[in-house]
Parts: sequence; structure tokens; C-alpha cells
Amino acid sequence: MAATARIPPIQCLLTFEALARLRSVTLAADELCVTPSAVSHRVRQLEQSIGTKLFGRADFSLTTEGSEYLAHVREGLAMLGRFPGAQPAPGKRKLRLAVTPTFARAILIPRLRQFTEAYPEIDLLLQVSIPLLDVVAEDADLMVRFGAGRYADVEHLLLARDEVTPLAAPSYLREAGGPFTQAEDLEGQRLLRSALDPWRTWFAARKLDWPEPGEGSQFNDVGLMCDAAAAGMGIALVRLKLAAPWLDSGALVRLGTTPAFTDSVPSPHAHYLCWRTGTMDRWECAAFSDWLRQALA
Repeated sequence: MAATARIPPIQCLLTFEALARLRSVTLAADELCVTPSAVSHRVRQLEQSIGTKLFGRADFSLTTEGSEYLAHVREGLAMLGRFPGAQPAPGKRKLRLAVTPTFARAILIPRLRQFTEAYPEIDLLLQVSIPLLDVVAEDADLMVRFGAGRYADVEHLLLARDEVTPLAAPSYLREAGGPFTQAEDLEGQRLLRSALDPWRTWFAARKLDWPEPGEGSQFNDVGLMCDAAAAGMGIALVRLKLAAPWLDSGALVRLGTTPAFTDSVPSPHAHYLCWRTGTMDRWECAAFSDWLRQALA
């Protein structure tokens, strides 16, 4: 009975886990349906109960002891959430993630350290996947797909929509007589092609009755197409979120300063997180899903 009395209250453990993951008293309070002051009180109560300081700074980064304790708390909560008879996997949790290449480079990787620091007990295995072209990782737990969202074979949630706009290298734009002022100025230009982002989307938005280009270099990876455009090979129609590294560095620029080129066009596709039924019963998969949604919000 004495040993039982030393176990911290479950609401304190749940609050500690939520605050360590969200790093915000307000967000943790919203998730737990309590007041922010209750979150602070529960964490102080837990620290007093175990005699250890869990958070080191105002940004809610964990102390060394806090990180170690968090791993134990999460494992304990996961065990409580299992049905009787279920056997926990030994060692670190493995999470296999299949992700499209440029999404990984431009969006996921720059943020991924936040996840690995918040969940040091999870080992991520990243694999390349291009589902629109049937390049898939069959054994993945979670998959990032770019498409129309009509997936009958898996459960899914919307991660991020994007907009497309034509971009080119500054050198190409100078050689082509740019900057351009109207959409019709693209007639006769070298248009780089990708099945992932067809030009007809942009043509239709600009009231151009032009067919999809049938000639010109074609790419099955957005990053490769951006690299080709940056090398002066032609004009690429690119999603702005994915093109951010090239835009930020100046390797790619918009074609002009008129609305035809400053107003972006919604992409008909979006990024979705997909999984097979039952996958979210594993806490590491649910944790990554929650983190990714918040990271992209």
C-alpha cells in the first residue's frame, strides 16, 4: 500500500505528457479541457511528488531527468491503453514513414528535429514514396500522399493544400526578355513538365485555351524540376510551399510583378497523411499524426 501511495496522480502524468509534446500551456489546457492554471498546478504537483524538475526553461524544453521520465510516462500510458494480453514491443518504438521526396526536403526535414526531441523514444524510418507514379513503400506505417484525396484503400486526413505558380531562374528570365506582364507571354517559352502539377490548372485559371504541353523536359519529382529550372532549363509550374527553399535562396523567381504572376492558383491536389485501419491504435503513430498536423497548421 505504501508503494501505491507514491504513484503520481494519473491527471498529473497526462498533463505532463501533453505539455512536453505541445510545449504550450494553452494548447495543453485545450486538449485536456482544463484551465491553463490547472495545467501549471498539475505539473508543479508532479515535480513535488517525484522530487525532480521536469522543465528547464520558459519554452518548456525538458531537463535531462524530464526527458527520461517522459519516456517512462509514455510507455506507462501506452500500456494502460492496451487491451489485456497485448505484449509491448521491446526497446525503442519504430515508426516507418513513407513520404514524397520534395515534401520531405522542403517541409518535413526542417521541422523534424522538433519531433525527435519531443519523442526521443521513437525511431523514425523514412522512405521515399511517389504514389501518383506507383512508387510506394508497402511496409510503411504512415504515408504522405499528394493527390485528390480519394483513397478507398486507406484512412486519411488532409495535411496541407498548396498553390501553384510559374517560376524560373533569373538568368532564364533575362534571356527570355522578362519580366513578363501577361500570361500570354509564356507562348513559345520552354515549359518544364510534371504529371504531379499539370500546366492546364494554371492555363485555365488565366483564361488560356491552351492544351497541356506535349513537348519539353519532364520530371517525376518536384525537387528535380526545381533544380532543372534553377539551372536555366525552362519555366516550372511549382507548388509554393515546396518551392520555398529555391525562392528563399533566389535560385527561382516569379516571372513578373503583375497579377498574372503574383496571384497564385490553387492546386487541384493536396498532401494527405494516410494509414491502414488499426494503425492509429499504436500510440507512436497517433503521436506523429498529431505532431505533424500541428507543425503544418
